[in-house]
Amino acid sequence: MSPASLADSCPASSAGPHPLAPYGWDEHWAAAFAPYTGRGLLPGRVVRVARGRCDLVTPAGPVRAGTGRLVPHDPAEAVCTGDWAAVDPDGDPRPVRALLPRRTAFVRSTSSERSEGQVLAANIDHAVVCVPLTGDLPLARIERFLALAWESGARPLVALTKADQVTDPVVLAHLVQDVEAAAPGVPVLPVSSLTGGGLDTLAACLAAGTSVLLGQSGAGKSTLVNALLGERARDVGAVRDADGKGRHTTTSRDLLVLPAGGVLIDTPGLRGVGLWDAGDGVGQVFAEIADLAARCRFHDCAHEREPGCAVLAAVDAGDLPVRRLESYRKLMRENERIAARSDARLRAERRRAWRRRDAEGRAAVAVKRGRPYR
Repeated sequence: MSPASLADSCPASSAGPHPLAPYGWDEHWAAAFAPYTGRGLLPGRVVRVARGRCDLVTPAGPVRAGTGRLVPHDPAEAVCTGDWAAVDPDGDPRPVRALLPRRTAFVRSTSSERSEGQVLAANIDHAVVCVPLTGDLPLARIERFLALAWESGARPLVALTKADQVTDPVVLAHLVQDVEAAAPGVPVLPVSSLTGGGLDTLAACLAAGTSVLLGQSGAGKSTLVNALLGERARDVGAVRDADGKGRHTTTSRDLLVLPAGGVLIDTPGLRGVGLWDAGDGVGQVFAEIADLAARCRFHDCAHEREPGCAVLAAVDAGDLPVRRLESYRKLMRENERIAARSDARLRAERRRAWRRRDAEGRAAVAVKRGRPYR
């Protein structure tokens, strides 16, 4: 997709008279907040979370709030940058009384053995996967990010950063085509924070709604944020001569208002991003495999050695790259493994809850009968 057509496909932003309109407040959030209006609470959007507290912007200005009263059983429900909340009008810090239901959320699996989900950004409209053009294209990693992006409910976009490092336009065009083949239906835009190339188009795409920047350390996210803001809002590390990558400098997820409209959530570099209940997202990334699978002889075809497999036939004919099929298999296996571990964790938690309620019931009966409970 060309930059011109890409810009045309991105809707223009609109801002209402509400003081939170620049942060994404609209009729949907006004309706969601209505039950809290009569209780004298203030609406606010979380712009940063750190150590049990969060910074919010409210109609009364920025406030710091405590999240201690909203410690969830599921970490995926914890307060996150991008959330909308109902906040007490007084206090320091002010308690967050409730979170409004999320429209979307980018969730990855944590590295813990409990197979829990971690929300990186909430209520996002665009998920921008940043990939630097300073080395080999990590196509499998791009597919992984896109699977989670599609699953989040946001619209993915791939930003090929540091495009000024590729001086041959023919080579650049081939690199864009390679990424487009790994990201069907996803806009792919080369950008350069140094020369400004592609920034206007990217800013136009992000001008409506909330966007999140995702990628590994050294992908150029902080430099890109500074270029979009027109100021040095984020620290930028030096570039290593060995591989042209930057150092890990961003340590928090911050929500920032863009001058051209829209808000942007910058995230720290991700060393790893595990799938989390992303079956539909994987299917979206590998839509051509799903289409081929519909023509397999057996409806439960595993695309391994089964006769009449349309997917393997496409590989043999050269219509489907072997790399794509292998990447699809890997992500599907990982997602199934995470889902199985998550189900096992939920079953264990239910058993613990049943035992706890049983013990409480026995204790109540013992007290009622005047006997000590052991």
